Amino acid sequence: MKLDGLVSGLKTGELIDALMKVSAIPQTQITAKITDRTSIVTNLQSLNASLQTLMDKAKTAAGASSLAAFTATSSSESVTVTAGPKASAFSTGVVVDAVAVRHSIVTAAAGNTAWGGAFTLVGVDGEQTEITPTGTGPQDLAKAINAANAGVSATVVPAGVDGDGKPLSRIQLTSTETGEDARFTLHRGTAAQVDAGTAADLSTAPGAAVISQGSDARIRLFAGTSAEQTLTSGSNTISVGEDISVTVSTVSADPVTVSVALDAKGQSATAAAFIKEVAALFTRIDNGSKATVGKVGETTTLGVFTGDSTVRGLRTALANAVQHPIDGVSPSSIGISVDDKGVLAFDAEKFAAALADDPQATQKVFSAVGARLEGVADQYSDKYDGLLTQRITGQESEIKTLKTQVERWDVRLEQRRATLERTYAQLEVQLSKMQSQSSWLESQLAGLTPKSSS
Repeated sequence: MKLDGLVSGLKTGELIDALMKVSAIPQTQITAKITDRTSIVTNLQSLNASLQTLMDKAKTAAGASSLAAFTATSSSESVTVTAGPKASAFSTGVVVDAVAVRHSIVTAAAGNTAWGGAFTLVGVDGEQTEITPTGTGPQDLAKAINAANAGVSATVVPAGVDGDGKPLSRIQLTSTETGEDARFTLHRGTAAQVDAGTAADLSTAPGAAVISQGSDARIRLFAGTSAEQTLTSGSNTISVGEDISVTVSTVSADPVTVSVALDAKGQSATAAAFIKEVAALFTRIDNGSKATVGKVGETTTLGVFTGDSTVRGLRTALANAVQHPIDGVSPSSIGISVDDKGVLAFDAEKFAAALADDPQATQKVFSAVGARLEGVADQYSDKYDGLLTQRITGQESEIKTLKTQVERWDVRLEQRRATLERTYAQLEVQLSKMQSQSSWLESQLAGLTPKSSS
């Protein structure tokens, strides 16, 4: 509890608070600097993150086939075709002779206690996986097979009852992959017994069956010609050209026409999306670097990047990367340009025309622009020695120093308040003494005054 001057009548609490506000002005200014620097660091970190994202996209754009875009069509739904960035124009007929099938067997029916002991799965390559269930029931064996991760899944299938009315079960086993290489056998016995030929193959036991043989997909190209070619695959997806593959789903005796063609619109869209990403970064830097001059009597507002030489250097480097010629060819010739106000623009029609006229030259210029942007992004955003990274580190170091100064000012101000409180307390004590002395003198003087007679 604080009491104002009891003797002086002064509001000492308010006086001390007012004096403390004056004394705290340097600390307040330092705190304002911390807020300002923190805002700068936050914006620089966000800019750095955007620059790293751009670097990843620029790396893709720098690829020799970054503009590759194709449309893939098929004359039948039973065959689908896909084309990657390394593909080229292509068209042929495909005859589907077979589709890839999973290998599957079912065991003979047996009672609930007939599934214990050792079993061995043997792959088509001879690899053996020994399996020992924890119990004697069909669920125990199915669980053990599934847990072995041997490329085979097992399911228990009810098989009615025996003559005594007891339930019977089968186990159906299916390869997880298709193709001839996915074939397997299941033997009752250990791996050593399989090698010795004394382990029984459960798929050949009475009442058991091979439901489907694992087989490869098989197609023919150029069917009926002297160049007829058969292609096989363990899966239903088969490569028919560089970065071109077909996926088959049903057998087709008649040829299915599959075609791959360049997609000019897709190529332009790819370039436009990338340049738009770069332009957005330009706009972000420009907006953060603006200084809004207020009217007479109003405050001028500075952008968070205003006066920042590192950000200004980044903006210049990015602009140079997209507008400087590549081997004497200006990027503006393919629709990438920067106007007199520094705004990056993309002319889709000009780009499409350049692509139609000389696709290789257009790709070369676009890839070079991407490579240069990747280099600039790496120079500024590298996590160890990037220029923007160092700028952020410097600001964070300054904030740390300023916070230390604030802590020291807390101590100073605490001492200052204690001094003021002590000073005003002593003032009250001295005033109290003076008041006491004054009262004593008044009483003494009153005793010296002679009494008047009537």
